[in-house]
Amino acid sequence: MIAGASTPAVETVGLRKTFGAKHAVDGIDLSIRRGSIFGLLGPNGAGKTTTVRLLATLLKPTAGTARVLGHDVAREPEAVRRRVSLTGQFASVDEDLTGRENLVLIARLLGHGGRDARARADELLAAFDLDDAAAKQVRTYSGGMRRRLDIAASLVTTPDLLFLDEPTTGLDPRSRNQVWEIVRLLVDNGTTVLLTTQYLEEADQLAERIAVIDHGRVIAEGTSATLKASVGTGVLHVRLADPADREAARALLAAELGGPIHLDADPAALTATVPDPARAAAAIAATGAAGIRVTDFSLGQPSLDEVFFALTGHPAEPSPDDESAAATAAGRS
Repeated sequence: MIAGASTPAVETVGLRKTFGAKHAVDGIDLSIRRGSIFGLLGPNGAGKTTTVRLLATLLKPTAGTARVLGHDVAREPEAVRRRVSLTGQFASVDEDLTGRENLVLIARLLGHGGRDARARADELLAAFDLDDAAAKQVRTYSGGMRRRLDIAASLVTTPDLLFLDEPTTGLDPRSRNQVWEIVRLLVDNGTTVLLTTQYLEEADQLAERIAVIDHGRVIAEGTSATLKASVGTGVLHVRLADPADREAARALLAAELGGPIHLDADPAALTATVPDPARAAAAIAATGAAGIRVTDFSLGQPSLDEVFFALTGHPAEPSPDDESAAATAAGRS
C-alpha cells in the first residue's frame, strides 16, 4: 500500500498493551493529521509512553491495530522505522563525547559519509544554537542544552513523523520555550509531531488537537478550545480569609453549583467549574450568608488543568510512574 498525503500520519483502532494483569494501553483510537502537532496529555502512568513505544515499533500490540504513515506497525515495522524518529524522556546522547562528536557518530551510523556527517552535524548545531558548545563534552551541558542536542540527534535524517516523549520535563522556562520554538519550526517544514506531556500549558501552546489519557484510555479528544468548552462556560476561583473554613466552603459551593470542587495547593483556595456564570454570584453570596468570609474571587475561562480535573476527578499531577514498571517488563519481553 502506498501512503498518500491524505492518509493520516497515525491511525489506531482499539490499540491495547498489557503487561501481566496491567492494562498499560486499554483500547486507544486515534487519527492524527499529517503536518500537525498532536498532544497526548496525562500524568505519569497514564499510558502515554507505552502508546508511543507501540507506534514507534518498540513494543508489539497485545490487541488492536495501528498504522503509521500508512504502514501497519506489527506487519511492517521496518517501513515505519525508516520514516519516524523518537526522542524519549531521557537524553540518549553520550556524555563523554562532545556535541559535535555525538551528531557525527549518529550521522555515520545512518549512512552518511565522513564529510557529509560533519556538515550535517554543524548544520544542526547552528540550528539548535549549540555551535558555541560543539567542542565541549555533553556532561558539561545544561539540561536545556542536552535536550536540544537530543532533539537534534533525532533530526540527523529529517523524519516524516517525530515522537517527542515529554521533551521539556525538568527544564527551566527559557529552555522550555526554546524547545517549543524548535517543535513549531519542524512542523512548518512538514514534519508531523506526536507530543506527550504532563504539562497542560505545553499542550495548550503547541497542539492542534489533544487527546486526554487516563489509566490507558482516551477520555476526551479535541482542540484546546473544545476541551475547555466541554467542562462548562467558566471557572470560579475563590480564596478564603480562614483556611479552616475550606471544607465548609467546599460543601456549600458544591451544593450551590452542582459540581465537583477542587482544593488548590493554597490551603485557603478552591476552584469550581461553573456551568452557568449567573450561579457564581449566588454561590459567593451563600458563603457570606453562612459566615464564611471570602477575600478574593474571580470568574474566568477554564484552563486545561481544570479540564483534566473535571474529566478525571483528580489533578494532572505526576503520580507514581506505573509506566516504568511497564518499561522494565518490556525490556524482559
